[in-house]
Amino acid sequence: MTKFTVCSLLFLTLLFSLDVNAQKGNTSAQKNDSGELKYHLNEDGSHYVKATFLNQIWVRNTWNNPGTTVDGYLENQTFDIGLRRTRIQLFGKIADKIFFYTQFGNNNLTYLGERKQGLFFHDALGELEVIGNKLSVGTGLTGWNGVSRYASPSIGSILSLDAPLYQQTTNDATDQFLRKYSLYFKGKLNRLDYRMAISKPMAVSQSGVQPDNPAENALFAASPASLQWHGYYMYQFQDLESNLTPYNAGSYLGKKSVFNIGAGFLFQNDAMWFLNGPNDALEYGNLSLFSMDVFYDQPLDSNKGTAITAYGAFQASDYGRNYVRNVGVMNPTNGTVGAGIFNGAGNNFPMMGTGSTFYGQIGYLMERNLLGTWGTLQPFLTSQLSDFDGLDDSMLMYEYGFNWLIRGNQTKLSMHYQSRPVFMEGTSGTFQSDRKGMLVVQFQIAI
Repeated sequence: MTKFTVCSLLFLTLLFSLDVNAQKGNTSAQKNDSGELKYHLNEDGSHYVKATFLNQIWVRNTWNNPGTTVDGYLENQTFDIGLRRTRIQLFGKIADKIFFYTQFGNNNLTYLGERKQGLFFHDALGELEVIGNKLSVGTGLTGWNGVSRYASPSIGSILSLDAPLYQQTTNDATDQFLRKYSLYFKGKLNRLDYRMAISKPMAVSQSGVQPDNPAENALFAASPASLQWHGYYMYQFQDLESNLTPYNAGSYLGKKSVFNIGAGFLFQNDAMWFLNGPNDALEYGNLSLFSMDVFYDQPLDSNKGTAITAYGAFQASDYGRNYVRNVGVMNPTNGTVGAGIFNGAGNNFPMMGTGSTFYGQIGYLMERNLLGTWGTLQPFLTSQLSDFDGLDDSMLMYEYGFNWLIRGNQTKLSMHYQSRPVFMEGTSGTFQSDRKGMLVVQFQIAI
């Protein structure tokens, strides 16, 4: 039996249980008028199982980096339709102090990908409440990560088209789409929300984002990895945010007054390696990351329903000597013949690296029912500015667009334009030579 079949049967079984419970009027389940797929396990609803579904469909045009090819054919721009994220969550509290959380689905399904792909688990964890909301301990495959707010983003409420992915610092190099095998600790001490984790990095030999062999510039070491230590701490000045799951909201659409200041870190001994000296001696280096950020989400006019969302972050990153990683989200191409093009193919650009990064985003929620029964709009602007040791010019990426909130974050259309730099490698260094763009329309459906 395939993983897809098993996951589908689990989800359908839950839906059937919900339907049967509703038809029988089971007294062990409270009435649920919120539109949630939720099954109560006891009279007061404190024990429950809940399911959610989300699908994000991208329709886009990408102006490719110079020399890009698709199956060996040169292509200057690519139009495609793909599934950026398709997810099912199943989680709940099955006893007074016992919580479980699973998430399965898939990412980045495109016309170039393998067909008939199966679903896989993003998260699968068990958690024990030790001291009320002050301390819980859990373990498994999980997104309870350190460094910064959007190291673990809530994908259904992202303000812009995508989260700041540079904050997912080891994405698919030594983890699985930001998830790690971890032992974690989390809780709230008055207004201080904290999370700490000890993780066993996944084997680099099973990663497709870099070669297994060392090079002149630092890469993640393919030798057996030491433990990774990370944490993130938020002081919440106004409304308290939920820490039921690890994923942080991008926008509350005027439903909360939130002002948080956060700081985080990640450290792994001898995580990186590189070749040094005339004899190419193998050397190791530590992975050390530190960040500070601020998140502000505030209703402006309660009668009109307007609100503002803003986020700013600084991150200092030491991945080792001249480490730079190019990332292209759901890259619509698969090859390049561009001589000297540092970015590589398609929509790749230097997103992560040794150096410093500033990031900011701002969005404005327009008045409620601006479009009548068709909802309202939320324009946004984001930008990432990085000074990487391995590049001679700063890296500036910016994005702008709007969300058409037909039914909040449950049903929304987003239009988004991204401008990215193109870098060239030469004998005198690596410099920006051009800029390219990507235009995306996303349709999001969530339950």
